[in-house]
Amino acid sequence: MNTIRIILAGPRGKMGQEALRLIQTTDHFQLVAAIDHTHEGERVSDVTGIDVGGTIYTDAAHCMSTIEADVLIDLTNPEAGKKHTMLALQSRLPSVIGTSGFSEMDLGDIRALAKEQQTGCIIAPNFAIGAVLMMKFSQMAARYLPDVEIVEKHHDQKLDAPSGTAVKTVEMIQQTRSSKTQGHPDEKETISGARGADVDGIHVHSMRLPGLVAHQQVVFGGEGETLTIQHDSIHRSSFMSGVRLAVETVRSLDELVYGLDELIE
Repeated sequence: MNTIRIILAGPRGKMGQEALRLIQTTDHFQLVAAIDHTHEGERVSDVTGIDVGGTIYTDAAHCMSTIEADVLIDLTNPEAGKKHTMLALQSRLPSVIGTSGFSEMDLGDIRALAKEQQTGCIIAPNFAIGAVLMMKFSQMAARYLPDVEIVEKHHDQKLDAPSGTAVKTVEMIQQTRSSKTQGHPDEKETISGARGADVDGIHVHSMRLPGLVAHQQVVFGGEGETLTIQHDSIHRSSFMSGVRLAVETVRSLDELVYGLDELIE
């Protein structure tokens, strides 16, 4: 397989360091540069301690216009992630975005630019293959068990709630489940928020605690039975199989793909 030259945004973060290890151990991946808000001109390996090539740029636009690359991987935050994605699309640089928390307006802007530039972009709320399968299985189950609630649990430094994975799961369930109000019609919260967020009758609950990484339960209830579909990422390395798939796929696309479920049959 031909070498894929990668620019990585966010090399010092926990996910960014996992991506560096992925690049380091994948023969046909090559880090050619990184984007960070500090350490201008320093070697990525000197800053992170991970033996990969590439120099750090603090100016994303300058990096993308200077460095010959095949794919951008962004593992930053929604504000920086949108900026980097739009810059990449303007440069016709395919991008793989692992940042959650984009608004519908953000996604609309990215989708329109990707279509205009005919350039591939993959945004995935969750890159763990098991999490993608959890979402697809939940979509299937909702056709037959429409009473469902979601409990998602993440580390206490996560900025958005509910998680992008939970939001994507709701969107996929809505494709097979008719709108339904769940619970007793006279139900009353004695403490505001006790029943979580309500999206089309689906209650979504978010937990944030130290010690967690990324976890989700989708719980279905039926007459005399329950079904729980659960996924646990116990280490951030669990996301790298999906990042690799996305990097190897995105150059063949000419539009935005939101969610790895679009790539997995």
